[in-house]
Amino acid sequence: MRVWFWVMLVVAVLALVAWYLSYTAARLDRLHARLEGSVSALDAQLVRRAEAVMELAHSGVLDPASSMLLAQAATGSLDFADDAEVHGEVRDFGIDRERATAESALSHTLRLTLTPDAVREIETHKGGLALTQRVQQAGQRVVLARAFHDDAVRAVRRVRAQPPVRAFRLAGRTTMPQVVDFDSDPPAIDSF
Repeated sequence: MRVWFWVMLVVAVLALVAWYLSYTAARLDRLHARLEGSVSALDAQLVRRAEAVMELAHSGVLDPASSMLLAQAATGSLDFADDAEVHGEVRDFGIDRERATAESALSHTLRLTLTPDAVREIETHKGGLALTQRVQQAGQRVVLARAFHDDAVRAVRRVRAQPPVRAFRLAGRTTMPQVVDFDSDPPAIDSF
């Protein structure tokens, strides 16, 4: 009778360990799916921001120098989004260093050109208020998408740091996700 007790105990412990590993693997899979979704959302918001900036740059309400600076920065951002190969890379690896540099340059250019005086001047033109609001809203959505992405990265990294996940290689061969590091701060303008 003692042997049966120990056999049943071992089977129960193995079943419990198997259930835990299965549960953790499923949780990790859901977190990776959430991470992929957040990267795609961030990519989409970056494209929308660049398109809003491009629309503002070509609207004729800015001075030529500001229009040129904004158009160049927005084009630099959109160049990374146009390539079909980029979409797969974004989904698999996130935002790379070159793209982050282009997005930081766009954020910096926005803050440089959309000063409070420039915004007041833009808003005196027909449709200017709508253009500045669209750029501001797109910038705020980028900040939110980046926060959601970074939160998803932290959740995945927290689960992947657990000893059973590492010991049983539950993450497989997927790369360790990284938080996105670029300047996403929109211009701080009161009239927005």
